[in-house]
Amino acid sequence: MPTHRRVVLAARPSGVPTESDFRLEESPVPDPADGEFLIESVYLSVDPYMRGRMRDVASYAAPLQLGEVMTGGGVGRVAASRNPRYAVGDWVEGMTGWQTHLVTRGAGFRKIDPTLAPPSTALGVLGMPGLTAYFGLLEVGAARAGDTVVVSGAAGAVGSAVGQIAKIAGCRVVGIAGSDDKVAWLTGDLGFDAAFNYKTESDYRARIRDLCPSGVDVYFDNVGGPISDAVMPSLAQGARVAVCGQISQYNNEQAEQGPRQWFHLIVKRARVEGFLVFDFANRYDEGRERLTGWVRAGRIQYREHFEDGIERMPAAFIGMLGGANTGKMLVRVRPE
Repeated sequence: MPTHRRVVLAARPSGVPTESDFRLEESPVPDPADGEFLIESVYLSVDPYMRGRMRDVASYAAPLQLGEVMTGGGVGRVAASRNPRYAVGDWVEGMTGWQTHLVTRGAGFRKIDPTLAPPSTALGVLGMPGLTAYFGLLEVGAARAGDTVVVSGAAGAVGSAVGQIAKIAGCRVVGIAGSDDKVAWLTGDLGFDAAFNYKTESDYRARIRDLCPSGVDVYFDNVGGPISDAVMPSLAQGARVAVCGQISQYNNEQAEQGPRQWFHLIVKRARVEGFLVFDFANRYDEGRERLTGWVRAGRIQYREHFEDGIERMPAAFIGMLGGANTGKMLVRVRPE
């Protein structure tokens, strides 16, 4: 008899989360009522935004409460249905949370076609990270042919897609990542024009200046902190900074005091704009269609880092925050 297993928030982390901040619980698998269907999770996602939801602080979404199932996206198959719109065997994607089973009426879920791409990609390059890259670069960053685009966190699920979309748009692309292997992947397989390993580079500012002699037209910021401080002096006139994430800051209990670089925005008449992918929800179909076409044509490549078993969710999440993954970090709950 299958068991419903779920990972809940057991304690609010202080600094870097630990596995003791989570708790694995078990209960009987729920049965769907009229109008509902039962999802068996196959793939579950871990993403940087989840760290913010663990704080008892108001943000763009309500904080998780202690004992609540960890929030997160998932892909699964319909195992039982009393909803005429969903049949047993359908693949679906949505906010499942960190759990092996979920009963829902379907709000916020969508069917996915496994013949177009592996179902796991609905959580990565063809899901929220890919859409974030697509709209963040082309709409918020307004990238256009001939621009120099710098991407931090460039070997992650979002950053790797940003760089490849920028190349499709005719841009010159410079990536910043956290290992020599990641740099090699960016400049070899993905076609970035240049990249560097911030963990072995002592002078970010000089390195960015050397790699971007004409200035940075678009900076896609996934990390914040000293790397983003170092980009500011190299902004070109009319530059656009798309602030997607600040992962270097998420585990800090107090805000860092960094260099004050805002005067560069005045001199360069540059624009900084933060965004959420949900801002573009009415255009998701457009983004998915273009991303799917590029993936199927081989113009966008991707990697997935899998951990196996729902008990690995906390370790996968902590590893992702520390840069353990190349591409999208996923937990495979059960075989397809």
